[in-house]
Amino acid sequence: MTGNKEHLFLIFENLFKIKNECSSDILCGCGLPDITLKQIGYLKIIDRYGEITFSKLAEVTSNSKPTISEMINKFIQMECVYKKRSSEDGRVFHICLTEKGQTICRCEQKALFQLTEKMAYSLTEEELKVLVNILEKIK
Repeated sequence: MTGNKEHLFLIFENLFKIKNECSSDILCGCGLPDITLKQIGYLKIIDRYGEITFSKLAEVTSNSKPTISEMINKFIQMECVYKKRSSEDGRVFHICLTEKGQTICRCEQKALFQLTEKMAYSLTEEELKVLVNILEKIK
């Protein structure tokens, strides 16, 4: 790796570290510092659907219904989701995110926003314009 590329690598490594610290702060604020990326992924699937049945979540995630039931019960204990009985079929429950679950789903976006704020605060307006122009070239 050339000197400039190595320096760029170290800079981006530091930026990702800052972003991860922001994510960690957000998750700690939710009282869930130990939530896994896989769990966050499942919450994001639920978020994408708005509300989803156990069967559909099992299908989408390629898991068995008992596995989904166990996971959802854990999420209920974590206060990330709740079950809502279907108005059309009382035997069916929909899984919905709580406010805490929504916060976790948007954690990465919030962390990136915090990182962007830190960058903007550290740069002059002109430096920020130059950075934006450079980053827009990356495809």
